[in-house]
Amino acid sequence: MPDIKVRVGQQNAIKVVSSITGDTSGTLAGLSDVNASGGLENGMVLVYNASTNKFDCTLELTPGTTQNLDINGGSF
Repeated sequence: MPDIKVRVGQQNAIKVVSSITGDTSGTLAGLSDVNASGGLENGMVLVYNASTNKFDCTLELTPGTTQNLDINGGSF
């Protein structure tokens, strides 16, 4: 990707310098903190797993035996 140059006063200057590092696949599953190893299905959501420090793709908002979830939508 070439640098984008602009003129500031009488001098040319670089306005934007960008560099891309890491996974550039453009998918959520390609991110290092997303676990999609079980396959993907319609309706899946990302749920944070504190024991692995990753987001798991799942069909359950509260995996396991404890099915307790509070959702606070805020005040409007």
